[in-house]
Parts: sequence; C-alpha cells; structure tokens
Amino acid sequence: MILNIAAYLFVPVDDADALAVRLRERAQADGLRGTMLVTPEGLNLFLAAEEAPLRAFLAWLREDPRFTALHAKESWSEAMPFARLKVKRKAEIITFRREHASPLDVGERAPVVAPKTLARWIAQGHDDAGKRLVLLDTRNRQEVAYGTFAGALTLPIDRFTDLPAALAPHREALRDATVVSFCTGGIRCEKAALWLREDGMDNVLQLDDGILGYFEQVGGAGYDGGCFVFDERVALDPRLQPMAGAAAAAGIAA
Repeated sequence: MILNIAAYLFVPVDDADALAVRLRERAQADGLRGTMLVTPEGLNLFLAAEEAPLRAFLAWLREDPRFTALHAKESWSEAMPFARLKVKRKAEIITFRREHASPLDVGERAPVVAPKTLARWIAQGHDDAGKRLVLLDTRNRQEVAYGTFAGALTLPIDRFTDLPAALAPHREALRDATVVSFCTGGIRCEKAALWLREDGMDNVLQLDDGILGYFEQVGGAGYDGGCFVFDERVALDPRLQPMAGAAAAAGIAA
C-alpha cells in the first residue's frame, strides 16, 4: 500500500530557494513522488510513497524547528498516484494575490471549527449560539462537481483569485449567518476566511484541516459525493478511498 499525505504550514521561510533544493534532494533519495511548493510564507505538500520512507522524510523535515508543527492528513492507495516528483518555488502556497490573507500578515489564524463540531452544527441546522449556518465552498467549479457539503454556497469560479468578486453579491445576505469556509485540505479556506474577516466579514470561520480532515475525523455526515484531489486518484469518497467512476468522469471532462 502507498501512503499519501497532504500538508501545509504557514511559517516564514527566508531561504526558500535553498530549501527547495534540499527538499528535492532528500525526497528523491527517499523515492517520494508528488508536489512540493516552497514559498516565503511556508510549505504546501502533496506526497506519496511507501510508508517507511515517507514517514522518515516527514520526521527529517520536522527536525527543522520551523516545521515541527507540520500536520499531515493521510490516506492510502493501492497504486502510486503521482507520475513524478515536482518541487516548485512559488510566491504563495496557494495563489490569491490579496493582502491580509495569511496568518503571517495578520499575526493569527482565522478562528477554526473542528470537524466534529461542524458535523454537530450541520445536524442541528445552526451553530451553538442558534445562528443559521452557511457553508462556503472556496474551491473551483471543477472540484465542486465531484462533491460538496449539502446546501453549501458554491461559486462559479475557475481560480481561487476569482473568489472575492464572485462572493461579493452574496455578502449582504450572509451578515446574519455563521459562515464556515472550507476547501480540500485547509489552505484556501484559511486564506479566504482571513481575508474576508479583514475585509469586514467577522462572522467567517474556517473548517480546520478542510474536507480531507473532515472525512478522516467524521466521515461523510452532511456531505454529498467525494472530494477532488490533485493526483491520479481524481477524487476520494468519505472513507478516503478513490471514488468509483471519478477517473472515467475526469477523462470525459478533459
């Protein structure tokens, strides 16, 4: 079996170019495949390998005090879902091009909702204060097509940078709600929640660890379909297994 991990961490990286070289060398030596984005604001990792070398790589990475807190969401597959290893030096761990959209900019994370808490809110139809609940999908329309939370607010966007303009017509109607932003693994909903709170929407929270974390801790309660992932598995069901028919559907869409 192949271990797959998705992980990110916002942390200052002042040696991104040199770090990218070191990460590539170590990952190649360990036989890892997948994608690593190395940026001045942190890391974004989607990696796969046999369990022992991948866990060894993560342990080596966490020896750097900057990355001790790196948390990896795990899933398993029978086959390697990546064709090769890519290590990219980027400006952001997910491109948004907005100020005040990183914990490094504002000094703290946006408030989080734990998966088990969100599952309870979904079941009762409101948050613990009795406010109505709106789930905001921050992913693009291709990803949403494979599944999303039942009744979620989805936007007709192709890129994350399109989100502010697409959400603008809905903002007034969301003022009386508790809005929980969500995405695949947590990066986009974290950036979106921070930016929206700095832009005046102080009722926006983020789903901690995203959909994959929700599947891992809760399963599919309140969720319809699967979650698109950025590898050859295409989409995972709430058991974190490849979704039946997802690869064929992706081929047709392409």
